[in-house]
Amino acid sequence: MNLNEIIQKLNLKVLTEPQDFSSTPVKSGYCSDLLSCVMTGAEPEGVWVTLMAHSNIIAVAALLDLSAIIITEDAQPDPDTIEKANQKGVTLLSTPVPNFTAVGQLWELGLRATQD
Repeated sequence: MNLNEIIQKLNLKVLTEPQDFSSTPVKSGYCSDLLSCVMTGAEPEGVWVTLMAHSNIIAVAALLDLSAIIITEDAQPDPDTIEKANQKGVTLLSTPVPNFTAVGQLWELGLRATQD
């Protein structure tokens, strides 16, 4: 699965600079609002679903080489966080739905954690 498919099918808003998301693979997903859990549980080329929109999410996503962060409930990062994401090559996406719904939508698309 690629990131463009997820963006289109979940009707996600791209908050960072546009790019060719069809060449960005997505191999797994992870959902948490605790940075320490994400650091131990998320996998490279995965998407992270979270309500958090502060700048610390960028450092974690860059460290783990995540394909994207899906920020739920229309939480919006500030312009400095978006700029930091662009600098680090982290894709930020937004959706109005809660975490539970976003994860369910990803599951319906066939995305699973690689540990399953």
